Amino acid sequence: MRPITSDHFGERLRRGSESARAAGFDGLLIAPGADLAYFADYLPIATTERITLLLIPSEGDPTMIVPALEHDSAVDTRAASAIRFVDWSDGTDEYARTASLLHPSGRYAISDATWAMHLLGLQAALPDARFESISQSLPMLRAVKTDDEIDRLAAAGAAADATFEDILGVRFEGRTEVEVAADLARLLREHGHSQVDFTVVGSGPNGANPHHDAGDRTIRLGDMVVLDFGGIMDGYGSDTTRTVHVGEPTDEEHEVYEVVRTAQQAAFEAVAPGVPCQEIDRVARTVIRDAGYGDFFIHRVGHGIGMTTHEPPYMVEGEERPIEAGMCFSIEPGIYLPGRFGVRIEDIVVADEQGAHRLNNTGRELHLVR
Repeated sequence: MRPITSDHFGERLRRGSESARAAGFDGLLIAPGADLAYFADYLPIATTERITLLLIPSEGDPTMIVPALEHDSAVDTRAASAIRFVDWSDGTDEYARTASLLHPSGRYAISDATWAMHLLGLQAALPDARFESISQSLPMLRAVKTDDEIDRLAAAGAAADATFEDILGVRFEGRTEVEVAADLARLLREHGHSQVDFTVVGSGPNGANPHHDAGDRTIRLGDMVVLDFGGIMDGYGSDTTRTVHVGEPTDEEHEVYEVVRTAQQAAFEAVAPGVPCQEIDRVARTVIRDAGYGDFFIHRVGHGIGMTTHEPPYMVEGEERPIEAGMCFSIEPGIYLPGRFGVRIEDIVVADEQGAHRLNNTGRELHLVR
């Protein structure tokens, strides 16, 4: 995988400045988190009570204020050549120091990861300034991916696919959910993931909880098992769900599975530039509702993915923003029958000029495991 260079970060900072200007902000204020890693190639060793904040102004050069004791780490990044660094020391007024970099009555979009104590401190130091949430004002700031980012997401998706192919050879019956989850985590790492974020294994009635945490339930013959797993590889995320069955499924289980598979395919085929994000949710939901299971589809149909596994854009009712080529997001309809079983199928897709293509390519038929 090609390295992300200082030129890449310079281009990201330039686009951030353009976004701020176009939205009428005096600048963006980026706290430690995925946004700071994206723009500045920097994540403090630990997020502490000491303020660290990157200012991307609508006009002028980016500036990052950092605690003096973390200066050397902050400047040792691929983005450092495009950023001016300003230190502050313990025992001084960090908010007054930060305020000196901002317009007294400016309007700033501030990242959601900002600690409340820091935002309150800035508001006290700059009572005439306005601070607005980036996720509300500029939610698509990182939503459209470059070719390099798509390549990284594709590699992570391929690694997750390889993990699924391998897990099909693992024994399920008679083992606990935790044991199968450990296999998933091990396989993700073996296939190149540096970080495993989640390994959902929901067997039998536990599959009816979309975010079930793998527990000590023993998987049995006749169980439907929801497998939802992913993490970070080369800085970008994977996230896929497949539902398998231990032994032969019943006619009802086959029926429910096919409804979900049809809904997922219909939603995928609906993706195209200019289509409102909410339409992808509507298409999948209509299929499930028309089959009589509408009350059992209890979450949005998708979320964006990039440096984090959940980020804008969201495929959900009320999100009227149009899809753009380069957006990457999940399509993951499900049906959850309380106390009985659940089914979910999830792929990461990339919108392109022709429609969309999948980054997860394992079979979407119901796999039988032993």
